[in-house]
Amino acid sequence: MIFPVGGFVIGALFGAIRASMKGGKTLDLLQWGAVHGILFAMVGLFVLVFIERSMVG
Repeated sequence: MIFPVGGFVIGALFGAIRASMKGGKTLDLLQWGAVHGILFAMVGLFVLVFIERSMVG
């Protein structure tokens, strides 16, 4: 399962798009992309744990 990796990629793209819409420079795009990527990866990790635990029991 690759929910955390997919979440990171989607989050990074989403963050970079938000930063560019606000008129950000290159470093702003990178920072917003990294922050959103980490947040979406954490959500993906929780989804993965939830799915794995519900399949076991």
